[in-house]
Amino acid sequence: MLVHFHRSLCSLVVMALTLLAAPSFARDVIPFNGQERPGTIIVRTNDRALLYVLGSGQAIKYPVGVGRAGRQWYGTTSIASKHLKPAWTPPTDMLGNRPYFVIPSGAPNNPMGAAAMVLADHQLGIHGTNNPASVGGFVSSGCIRMHNSDIMDLFERVNVGTRVVIAR
Repeated sequence: MLVHFHRSLCSLVVMALTLLAAPSFARDVIPFNGQERPGTIIVRTNDRALLYVLGSGQAIKYPVGVGRAGRQWYGTTSIASKHLKPAWTPPTDMLGNRPYFVIPSGAPNNPMGAAAMVLADHQLGIHGTNNPASVGGFVSSGCIRMHNSDIMDLFERVNVGTRVVIAR
């Protein structure tokens, strides 16, 4: 009986430690009273948060990394295309004197992560990341970075043409 109790207690301790050590991606359903229609993506740059409007006064809130000072864009656009494990090439303004190059799909150094959604009329996107510690900061050249599990969740919820509002 004592051995059974000890095993159960050890199992509970291991489970608690596992939960404490697991990364917490604060994807929450929150109250939302804005004017945007259900299905809209809102990026709140200063809060480093992306909201996906559900309707009925609710939105899903995801933590994001956003553009550094001077690299942010504000306005309204839409999703032009969606890609799983996209290859990446830096925009012209990031290349500098370096030759054109491509980081292949799925490569560990690919900054696009698990998926990307390209925004219309821009060389910007909402994408995963190979650097999860960058989520939550002012870190990019203008793109919106998400944890890979979060970009996959959002990827499944939206379509090409989804409205995107980027605000301060």
